[in-house]
Amino acid sequence: MNKSKEQILAACNAICKNTLMETLEIEFIDLTEDVLIARMPVTPKVHQPDGVLHGGASVALAESLGSAAALVFLGKDNIMIRGLEISANHIKSIKDGFVYAKATALHKGRTTQLWQIRIENEAAELISLVKLTTITFYK
Repeated sequence: MNKSKEQILAACNAICKNTLMETLEIEFIDLTEDVLIARMPVTPKVHQPDGVLHGGASVALAESLGSAAALVFLGKDNIMIRGLEISANHIKSIKDGFVYAKATALHKGRTTQLWQIRIENEAAELISLVKLTTITFYK
């Protein structure tokens, strides 16, 4: 990573403008050598009818984060990332506050990548565990 942590997070947040990520208020908040972290507020706009976080919103958070992580950690400007397969286990419900998603690479290949995304509440309790396979297209 040639850019600073702040520059990378700012770039990740900038590409969210006018997208689903902006609608869901996903914000990239931290980065380490091998982990990208984002958060999303849990409000009625991401609830299912019975008032808890919709699993689809969790999956959208996970795919957005995993795809951004692939872009960041591959460190190339001439690529596009797409999700190939996603699988989620929803463990615990949440009604309000924030969920924090942490993407960690299980495999960082040149063409395909495998990500584990842990989604936790503010007390670090597991809400969802997601596995995402991404593919890289070279422009």
